[in-house]
Amino acid sequence: MHKNVEDYPMILTAEHIAEILMISKPTAYELMEQTSFPLIRIGRSKRVLKDKFFNWLSQQQVCGL
Repeated sequence: MHKNVEDYPMILTAEHIAEILMISKPTAYELMEQTSFPLIRIGRSKRVLKDKFFNWLSQQQVCGL
């Protein structure tokens, strides 16, 4: 399901990342482990602020992800 950026919550999960990038959820978790990814750990949960994620994604585009 395609959404606008504004439709996503302020804090994204791996499921959101997978949906946005059209990748599998396990691949989203792998991506979130990259050192450059703006990951937030809350206990065992992995989250990312929406703004930080889209800024990171833009940088990957520039650097040639």
